[in-house]
Amino acid sequence: MAGLLEQAQKMQQQLLEAQNTIAATELTGTAGNGRVTVSGTGAGDVTGVTIDPAVVDPTDVETLQDLLVGALADLAQKRDELTSSTMGPLAGGLGGGIPGFGGPGLGQ
Repeated sequence: MAGLLEQAQKMQQQLLEAQNTIAATELTGTAGNGRVTVSGTGAGDVTGVTIDPAVVDPTDVETLQDLLVGALADLAQKRDELTSSTMGPLAGGLGGGIPGFGGPGLGQ
């Protein structure tokens, strides 16, 4: 039982380190071949927006709006990929599971 508790504490520390790594990572989402760029953190904060003046057309605001939405979606996808790759090895639970709980990980 002591070994299981030690393993759980180690996993908790690894999860905390992974969360901190994700939160501190800067990501960039782009759209329109890089004409619109949105920067943000792995924690979900948007930290900047860059718009190429060439895409600013007062008679076509919809295109600019679409490009912003596309850049934000790209940023979100990259954030999801970062989370998956960083947390992936830790998502398996406690390795072989806990005897008596019916399978790998907790609650499975």
